[in-house]
Amino acid sequence: MQRRHILTQIAALSAGASLVTPTWAQGKYPQRPITLVVPTAPGGTTDFTARLITEPLGRALGQSVIVDNKPGASGNIGNQLVARAKPDGYTLLVSYSGYHVGNPHLFKQAGWDPIKDFTPVAMMTRAPQVIAINPKLPVNNLKELIAYAKANPGKLNYASSGNGSIQHIAGELFKQLTGTFITHIPYRGSGPAVQDLMAGQVDIFITTPAGVVSQIQGGRLKGVGVTSKKRLSSLPDVPTTTEAGLAGYELDSWFALYAPANTPADVVQTLNTEINRILASGEARKKAEDSGTDVEQMSPKQLADFTQSELKRWGQIIQTARITLE
Repeated sequence: MQRRHILTQIAALSAGASLVTPTWAQGKYPQRPITLVVPTAPGGTTDFTARLITEPLGRALGQSVIVDNKPGASGNIGNQLVARAKPDGYTLLVSYSGYHVGNPHLFKQAGWDPIKDFTPVAMMTRAPQVIAINPKLPVNNLKELIAYAKANPGKLNYASSGNGSIQHIAGELFKQLTGTFITHIPYRGSGPAVQDLMAGQVDIFITTPAGVVSQIQGGRLKGVGVTSKKRLSSLPDVPTTTEAGLAGYELDSWFALYAPANTPADVVQTLNTEINRILASGEARKKAEDSGTDVEQMSPKQLADFTQSELKRWGQIIQTARITLE
């Protein structure tokens, strides 16, 4: 009887284990590679931010993490792709503030909604803008650039990573504050814009530091101002816009991770925990600092609230600056 009782208990435990194990295995995340969709061309801060976390996130999760650049339509192509993806945590969006909270105010039919179509996962980096110019321009500082633009209305042009981007907004605000007329040339991301800036195809690019720091350090571009309260450690000789004589011209961009709407909360939390751990490391902070960006951490709830407030703030900025798509 005792032997029969023991065998019965073993059978019961085995049956329970057979019920539990498959359920656990099916729910384990991740079980295959994860794709980070970047809605810009390689070379800018959005791309830099994605690659900042790719390798360490892959190690932490035990799966490959792949960057997939999908530039075009001012970020709308990449955003649409993720908005329509299966909400399982395998297709994610590395979002850029200019697109995420700017486009909804500029495009009547962007094809995606920043709140309804996405689940906030993690904030990652934030960066000011650098006013970078082609070294062949006959100016040495911001005051001389403004004077030259006023003396030559319509002669200069400025690049952006697309209509509605922060660079576009920054350029239009610059024109308003300085009373200058400079032509806007939109690109499919920061990388191509920087290449044309160095080649002299465009004259000015107001963009995040990551794409231009090494070029300014190497003399291939000239930095005449940083839109932050203090100078960047990576560009110590470039004054703030206030120091350079353009007070009140302070702008920054942020870069965050979003998943398709209705992505499971446990998947979101797993990603948030690992990404925040990566961003807290000295290695990530050093890489960010060297590129002129700062790492920033938020919980999914904090990012959700922040997205709502930024959507409202940039709507007001765009309306006040009377920025429209050409």
